[in-house]
Amino acid sequence: MLLMLTACAGTSHLAKPSPVPSPSAYPTVERPVASCAPGELSYDCDRRAILAMQGGYEVQFSFDETVVLKPGYERKKPKRSTGFETVVLVEDTGKRISMQHILVMGGGSVTKHWRQDWVFESPMHWVYVGGHRYEQRKRDAATVPGTWTQLVYEVNDAPRYSGNGKWNHRYGVSTWTSDRSWRPLPRREYTKRSDYQLINTEHRHTITPQGWTHEQDSTKVIRAADGKDTLLVREFGFNDYRRIEGYDFEPGLAYWRSTSDFWSLVRARWKDEFATHGSVTLPPSTGDEIFNKAVLELADAYRKDPQLNVYRNKFEDIFDKFVNVNIPARVAER
Repeated sequence: MLLMLTACAGTSHLAKPSPVPSPSAYPTVERPVASCAPGELSYDCDRRAILAMQGGYEVQFSFDETVVLKPGYERKKPKRSTGFETVVLVEDTGKRISMQHILVMGGGSVTKHWRQDWVFESPMHWVYVGGHRYEQRKRDAATVPGTWTQLVYEVNDAPRYSGNGKWNHRYGVSTWTSDRSWRPLPRREYTKRSDYQLINTEHRHTITPQGWTHEQDSTKVIRAADGKDTLLVREFGFNDYRRIEGYDFEPGLAYWRSTSDFWSLVRARWKDEFATHGSVTLPPSTGDEIFNKAVLELADAYRKDPQLNVYRNKFEDIFDKFVNVNIPARVAER
């Protein structure tokens, strides 16, 4: 059976799910990894590595708590889940690459999953500051050259976490390593526990002959009301994207073809909110679940009745209900 303990909040059912065959039924598709040729610009090598993440994958998600940092704490059991994802290109302007992940389950059922944007030498970007709040921050100019900022978004295109780092192509292997940055709890955690509030993570993405991998070196942190932080435990996450053949990813591709215009207006609305306020405050975890579900259902409705102006207004109503609801004089600013 297909198990998912990932960050997605809901499921967009296009057909009745059926049991998914064992992942071993799908052979791996290997491709040569094109790293960086002598004299080639690292920028071009970086872009090639990022774009190599496109395709159809069987994904193994693994998370293990490792080093206990707080007296009396006991490690939680390791978490394992499997999913089938197609990664499609949303936008490529040269210095900005956007890719959408779509989970494809048995029987043609799909869920829009996370999105990753890569921006070259970004002078500023949003960061998570805790308390469900994201703020635009200017980067130290000396740290910008040669870096790519990865921006990761929730299923409703809300911000999730970000990081800056450089691609390394030595020894024919392309790997991007981020600085350490804050992120909120993923769904696999906040739906089951409330004993900590933040995660501090270093991310590492590597392009492999079989696909690509995402490693996460994380520390779970308790933040008290007075702002004091207490380290709880470290966790190692390993997500293995194995390129496969024989699995039907077409339902995910069809979903994206029929809803991409709707999601384009959603992305534009989030961009406008950051431009207007310089920050975004999201609802608590319980409200976040409702928010995700409402937007996913709206996308499903748009797919059946693609009237963009109608669904733009419907999305505005949902957005205003959940985002920055405590900002004064909101209506006057718009």
